[in-house]
Amino acid sequence: MPRTAYVTDLKGLQGECSANYLRLVRLLGDLEAGETREVELLGGEGRRLGVLRLELLECAPYTSIVRVTQRGVLDALLETPRMRVHLYHDVRMAEVADFQRRRHFHGRYRYPNAHMHQPDEKLQLNRFLGEWLEHGLAHGHSLDLPELP
Repeated sequence: MPRTAYVTDLKGLQGECSANYLRLVRLLGDLEAGETREVELLGGEGRRLGVLRLELLECAPYTSIVRVTQRGVLDALLETPRMRVHLYHDVRMAEVADFQRRRHFHGRYRYPNAHMHQPDEKLQLNRFLGEWLEHGLAHGHSLDLPELP
């Protein structure tokens, strides 16, 4: 059976990037360049899973750059996830630009390839970011906001 070429799901990628923009804006709040926000991630039964850390590296009228990392209980055993995300304010989209120090992901890859990227690697990275941020919004507790009386 002949293989069909992977066709980039541009609509899906744009939808994910738009949703990630909204998630990041909610989590970042009023941070300014150089500031960070930490969100404690909780799992079932209130188990502590780690801390999601958002660092606003650069902020300009049309773009911002955020470093997203996590630290947790398995840091000594596993490389912790980290990515750099570009927020494009004029189109209200956020896109993963760097994951684990790898940059410039293409919209599609031939498979197999030298780095073993999935054909839809860029979409998968942005979906991972979305799930990560959504968990932070749904089950996180900000460590740097004052408690309400």
